[in-house]
Amino acid sequence: MESLLKPSREAPADAVLLFPGQGAQYAHMATGLYGHDDVFTDAVDETLALFGNGDELRADWLGENPAVPIDDVRRAQPLLFALGHALGRTVLSWGVRPVALLGHSVGELVAATLAGVFSLADAVAVMRDRVDRISPAPAGGLLTVAGTPEDVHPYLARHPDIAVGALNAPRQTVLAGHTAPLHAIAAELREAGITTLPVAAHHPFHSPVLAPLFTDLTLYRNVSTHPPTIPLWSAFTGGPLDAASVRDPALWASHPVAPVLFWPTLDKLLATGPHLLIETGPGQGLTTLARRHADVKRGHSEAVALLPARSRTPEGDREQLSAARELIHTRTRTRKEVPSCV
Repeated sequence: MESLLKPSREAPADAVLLFPGQGAQYAHMATGLYGHDDVFTDAVDETLALFGNGDELRADWLGENPAVPIDDVRRAQPLLFALGHALGRTVLSWGVRPVALLGHSVGELVAATLAGVFSLADAVAVMRDRVDRISPAPAGGLLTVAGTPEDVHPYLARHPDIAVGALNAPRQTVLAGHTAPLHAIAAELREAGITTLPVAAHHPFHSPVLAPLFTDLTLYRNVSTHPPTIPLWSAFTGGPLDAASVRDPALWASHPVAPVLFWPTLDKLLATGPHLLIETGPGQGLTTLARRHADVKRGHSEAVALLPARSRTPEGDREQLSAARELIHTRTRTRKEVPSCV
């Protein structure tokens, strides 16, 4: 933890909240905060109450023997949303004034909710709709490749059903597709000496193969949207979203299908000034990626995670959150009031 929270700069920085997506989930993530931190606990309960099966979600999250595994879309997606939102509410309750919110995959829906684009009830309706559409779909997955899109292009030409699902870093490309062709391309890449690692997902998120599931935009046209009250950066468009952008139902319906442009978006955001990037969700995956950026390496910006890479003890969750809070207050500008949108 000491190396994770070690400060590298003295001048105040602007806070940016980063929200992770599918693949960040793990067993007992953030459970050490539930019942211990009032803001976090109340926010989790408020969110889960809006899901039709909130009691089941809570029982599987807190229990030792979940009825549905954590990597299943029916658990990973709702819990990533609920916990990311609760942690965001927690950070805002400290008086932190973020200058930007940036989410990865489902994390963008969390960011949009905290930015006031969606009410919590409407965001949960969108989340439930996504899960209902994706869960019965044919199995697939995501594959992290230690290479550039140019490196994997020759292999994609032989596997047209596989697509680039995310650009996480200059040499971290995520591929998406159905199970059999994904296994085949993984074997070819490994044979060529290119390292691959499967992502904890059982469906081909951010792949065109899911496009037929999201042609009906009725729900997305019926939910209310509002201009962001906190600057909202989109890893799907590669930049900030304005009032007109957030009104487009096709944008929100495209999220499970479109590639995540996390690194290009982060690169543009970091060019706007010194920032403290705060990973506001399970794990430290986005923190690890951010620390590869030259702006962070030279100490112009910093990155910190609110939670451990894995929850080993309840005390570990609390210690990490407490240490992160201390660093955040030392490094960022704060305010007394929390936005009414949350």
